[in-house]
Amino acid sequence: MTFKDLNLTKSLLDAIQKAGYQSPTKIQQQSIPHILAGKDLFGCAQTGTGKTAAFALPILQKIMEGQKTGIRHGIKALVIAPTRELANQIDESFRTYGTGSGLRTTCVYGGISQQLQVSKLKKGTDILIATPGRLLDLIQQRFIQLGTIRYLVLDEADRMLDMGFINDIKKIIAMLPADRQSLFFAATLTPEVKKLSGTILSDPALVFVTPEKEISGLIRQSVYYVRKEDKRDLLKHVMKDTGMGNALVFTRTKHGADRVARDLNRSGITAEAIHGDKSQNKREKSLMSFRRGVIRVLVATDVVSRGIDIDSLSNVINYEIPEDPATYVHRIGRTGRAGVKGTALSFCSNEEKRNLKDIHKLIHNEMNVVRTHPYS
Repeated sequence: MTFKDLNLTKSLLDAIQKAGYQSPTKIQQQSIPHILAGKDLFGCAQTGTGKTAAFALPILQKIMEGQKTGIRHGIKALVIAPTRELANQIDESFRTYGTGSGLRTTCVYGGISQQLQVSKLKKGTDILIATPGRLLDLIQQRFIQLGTIRYLVLDEADRMLDMGFINDIKKIIAMLPADRQSLFFAATLTPEVKKLSGTILSDPALVFVTPEKEISGLIRQSVYYVRKEDKRDLLKHVMKDTGMGNALVFTRTKHGADRVARDLNRSGITAEAIHGDKSQNKREKSLMSFRRGVIRVLVATDVVSRGIDIDSLSNVINYEIPEDPATYVHRIGRTGRAGVKGTALSFCSNEEKRNLKDIHKLIHNEMNVVRTHPYS
C-alpha cells in the first residue's frame, strides 16, 4: 500500500514525500480511512508505530477541506499530550506535514513563561497542541476558547492517567462541543483507559497495532549513566576519545538537535542537524554530507528519522532516551543491517531511568553499562 491509496490530497502527499516517507505503517493504513470518513477512533499503539502521522495527516486534510467551505475562524483541532516533549514532537509533525497548507499550529505547555505562547495564540491558530495543566490555565485566563473545536485527539491517554491528569482531562472534555470527532490513543488497554475512552468516544473504530521489538543480534547496546548537564561533554568525549567514526545522534526536539549540532561544531566535531524545520534541500544536503563523510555527526529528531536510510551506519547515539520504547527500537534499527555490526549508545540521566526501564521490558535484553567514563 502507498500513501496515495489512502486518498490523501496532493499537498499532503508532497509533504510526505519531502519528509522521506516511503509507505504507510500499519496504524496509518488502518486509521487514516476511518478518520477521513468521520469516525471516532480508539487506537492502541505506541509512538514508534507512526501514530502521530496516523491522526495528523487526516486532520490536516479535513481542516483544509473545511476552509474551502468557509470554516475559517477559531481553533479547529485540539491535541492533548501528557508531556512537553511529546507535545513538541507532535507540533513538529503537524508543521512538517502541513507545509504549504497555510494552517497555523501552536504548542502550549508548562514549565516556561506563557508570554510567547499567548502571543502566538493572539495571532490565531487552527491546530492547538497542549499539555493539560497549561491548557486549563490559558482557558481560565480567557486566552483559549474551545467552542470551535471540531477534532479532538487524546494522545498517550494511559500515561496521562498514570500522571494524575484524569480530573484535568474531564474538565477539558466538558468544555468541548458535543458535535466533534474524537480520537483516543493509548499504549495499554487497562480498565481505567477503557472507562475514560467510553466517556469521550461515540461508536469508535478500533485499531490495535503491536510494535516491533526484535533487535538485530549484530547491534551492541550500551548505556552511559550521566547527569543531564554533562551530556554535551560526554558526547564530545565519545566522539573524540573513543575512536568512534561517524554517528547518527537522536534528540527529542528540533531545538535540542540544533543545540547539540552547534556545540559539536564549536568543539571541532563536524555536525549538522536534520529536522522538520529544515527545508527539503537542506535535509538532503546534510544527509549526503553525512553519507560521504564530509560531516561526522548527523543530529536528528524522530519526526524525520523514518526518511533516513544510510548504508553501513555503524553508530547510533540516543542523546536523550525516548519516552516510548518502540521509538528506541526504531532508532537503533538504523544500524546492524545487512550483516554489518553496529553500536547503539544511550545517555541516561536520573530523570530518564523510568524510560530506560520501559525499554528493557519491551526488548527483554540488558544493555552493557559503561562505567569507565569521565562523567559517570
